[in-house]
Amino acid sequence: MIIYPALDLRGGKVVRLRQGDPNQQTIYGDNPIAVADRWIAAGAEWLHVVNLDGAFAEHNQNERIVEQLAQTGIPVQFGGGLRSLEDVRRAFDLGVSRVVLGTLAVEDPTSVEAVIARWSHDSVAVALDARDGEVVVKGWTEGAAISAVELGQRMAELGARWALYTDVSRDGELSGVNIEATVHLAETTGLNVIASGGVTTLGEIVSLKESGQVAGVILGTALYEGIIDLSEAIRLAGEA
Repeated sequence: MIIYPALDLRGGKVVRLRQGDPNQQTIYGDNPIAVADRWIAAGAEWLHVVNLDGAFAEHNQNERIVEQLAQTGIPVQFGGGLRSLEDVRRAFDLGVSRVVLGTLAVEDPTSVEAVIARWSHDSVAVALDARDGEVVVKGWTEGAAISAVELGQRMAELGARWALYTDVSRDGELSGVNIEATVHLAETTGLNVIASGGVTTLGEIVSLKESGQVAGVILGTALYEGIIDLSEAIRLAGEA
């Protein structure tokens, strides 16, 4: 099980939002590259990078940062504002290894097939971000009138292999990840599900690992607040 430290970019800084609300922002670093280097030194195997400005359809200069992050020596999983296949192509040109598609996957499911055909099955993950079971899109501001399970099953039928599941109500709240829903989603879709949103304790990481169903965990606020030690999380996630 892979641990993905999150770097959420807004205005060129590393930030965290509560429940995706841009009005509830905490800045954790002015230098994203230095932050990434810290996580790599602690043993990170991947970086999970989100362009929040892109997710909110705001003009931004984060591409240069993403390109630099992709040159740090470990693969980058990248999402936020990828609303067209041209956006996806540009992300791969920047050097990212996997794109995360949310709004685009909902509005144009064939785009997922196109990315798989052009790059690979492992080059795309579908964002199954949900509030009260309903998938939300466009920076978590709009409901998509479909459940995370139903969307996951549809994406699996199109050839998707990877998914991120975020219980939006828990994101940034340090209230605990939704283990039951995460495991259920993996079991019912057959996707390699990466858990996100509210991970607060090492015990939750152990529980997700022991389920045998979860492929990865994204760490955000708990990491930046010093509640979870990345090296220890990686050690526990890697234990047989």
